[in-house]
Amino acid sequence: MTRSVTVATHRERLWEAVTAGDEYAAVDAVRDALDEGIDEESLLLDVIARVQEKAGLEWAADRLTVAQEHAATAINERVVAALAHRDREGEGGAGHRGRLTVSCVDGEWHAFPARLVTEVLRTRGWRVDYLGAQTPTPHLIAHLHHTDPQAVLLSGSLPTHLPTAHTAITACRAIGVPVLAGGRAFGADGRYARALGADRWAADARGAAAVLEAGLPRPAPTAVRQVMDDLPHLADQEYTLVVHSRGRLVKQTLADLEESFPAIRGYSDAQRERTAEDVAHVIGFLTTALYVDDAQVFTGFLGWRAGILKARKVPARSLLGALDSLAGQLHDFPRSLHLIRDGTAVLRARSAHPAPDTHGV
Repeated sequence: MTRSVTVATHRERLWEAVTAGDEYAAVDAVRDALDEGIDEESLLLDVIARVQEKAGLEWAADRLTVAQEHAATAINERVVAALAHRDREGEGGAGHRGRLTVSCVDGEWHAFPARLVTEVLRTRGWRVDYLGAQTPTPHLIAHLHHTDPQAVLLSGSLPTHLPTAHTAITACRAIGVPVLAGGRAFGADGRYARALGADRWAADARGAAAVLEAGLPRPAPTAVRQVMDDLPHLADQEYTLVVHSRGRLVKQTLADLEESFPAIRGYSDAQRERTAEDVAHVIGFLTTALYVDDAQVFTGFLGWRAGILKARKVPARSLLGALDSLAGQLHDFPRSLHLIRDGTAVLRARSAHPAPDTHGV
C-alpha cells in the first residue's frame, strides 16, 4: 500500500469519527496512524487539516449543520491536543531553534489554522507561545516585550479583520519583531500581507516553517507608522466615513429590503436578526475592500455568500436588493459605488451561470 493511499485511508477514518461525533474513535484513528509510521506533521496537515477543511465545505453545501461543523472542529482540536501532549522525548520539542509567538488577529475566532501551525513548528524544534483566538493587539505587544521572540506569526481567516491586522503588524514591527502573516484573510497569494507591511507571508504551515528556517531578519525598531503611509488611498476618507455610518446603513438597508421584499415584514425576531447580520457582513466586506482598495475582497465574499444561500434554497436576489439600497445611500462615494457595481455584476453573472459544486477531501 502506497503512502498516499495510507494517508487517504486514515483521513477517511478520521472523517467518519468526527461526523459521528466520536472523539475517542478520532483519537484512536490518529494514534493508529502514528503506529503505522505516518509522521506527526503529515497527520496534522494531510489528515486532520484536510478533514477540517472538508467539514467547512460540507457546511457550506448544507450537508452538515452548524452544530455538526462545530462538533467536528471541537473533536479535531482534541485530536491535535492528544498529539501535542504525547511523549516528545528525543523529538527536539524543547525549542532548540528559538522562540516564536503564534497569535490570531484581534477579533478572529478561527484559531484552528494557527494551532496547526503551532504544532508543526514545535515538531520542527521551535519553542512556540500559542496565544489562541482574538488576541487584543496591546496584549500581544506586551507579550512580545516580555518574551522577545524571533518572530510573530499572525493568523487571520476573515478579511474583515484586515484593518485590525494592519494595526498589529505595524505595532509588532515598531518594536523590532518581524511578522510572518498567514491565513485566508491575507489573500491566496499574500497580497494583503504585503500591502499591510508584513515582513513575509506563507500559504500554509510548511511554507511558514520554510520561511523561518531560511531566516527572518528583525526590522529596526521605529515609531509607529501612520495608516496612510502604507495605504495612501485612505486619504479620501471613504473608509472612515462608511465605517462610522455602519449602523445607519444597516438600518436603512433593512427598511429598503422590506419595501422590495414584503415577505420580510413577516419575519420572526430571529429571522430579522439573521437578516441584519447578513447586511452587516455585506457592509463589513465593503469597508474592508475600501481599506485595501481591492474589489476582490467584496466580490469574492458576495459570490461565496450567494453559493451559501443557494445551497439552502434561499433566493440570492436579496443580496442584489441590499446592494441597490447601499448604492442609493452611498451615492456620493465613488470608490464605494464602483465596488457595489462590481459586486452587482458578479451576482448577476453567478445567477446566469451557476458555479459547479465542488467538495470532498
